Amino acid sequence: MRIVGGEWRGRRLAGPKGEGIRPTSDRLREALFNVLAHAYDDAVEGAVVLDLFAGTGALAFEALSRGAASALLVDDGREAGGLIRDTIAALACGDRARLIRRDATRLGPTADTPATLVFCDPPYGKGLAPAALTAAAKGGWLAGGALVLVEEVASAGPVLPDRVSELERRAYGETVVTIGRFEG
Repeated sequence: MRIVGGEWRGRRLAGPKGEGIRPTSDRLREALFNVLAHAYDDAVEGAVVLDLFAGTGALAFEALSRGAASALLVDDGREAGGLIRDTIAALACGDRARLIRRDATRLGPTADTPATLVFCDPPYGKGLAPAALTAAAKGGWLAGGALVLVEEVASAGPVLPDRVSELERRAYGETVVTIGRFEG
């Protein structure tokens, strides 16, 4: 696993040892960031990123590499926390990236700047994306008009909660990425 574009292009990311973390592949990340750059007026440049169910943090670190201003990475897993902390240290980006060890479906209120770009890549097939995005909206984690990307298995039901309008869906093999806009 590596960062595929931007300032840290080619830098390797620490991968999980077990089956509990399913990182977004390099190929899918490259496709998603091309969509963000060309179809959404480069939504990454200067963005405040919220990475829910961050796992390895690959999506957030890719965004930072490509010009995002900052990233909050949310995951309550022990292995994920270790991988994210190691990558923050390796990339020396502690001033722009922060790990929040918390259940993404129970965020509570935030004192941080609301996110303008949200990645939500929960364990597939468990219906966690709507719960996490609802918690983020209630807690003030999302800026009005924030762009939201949800990665889920193609057979999953609706992945966007109320107040997030669907803009498009893109299929990548057995994965579907739903892109929406938060109507804060």
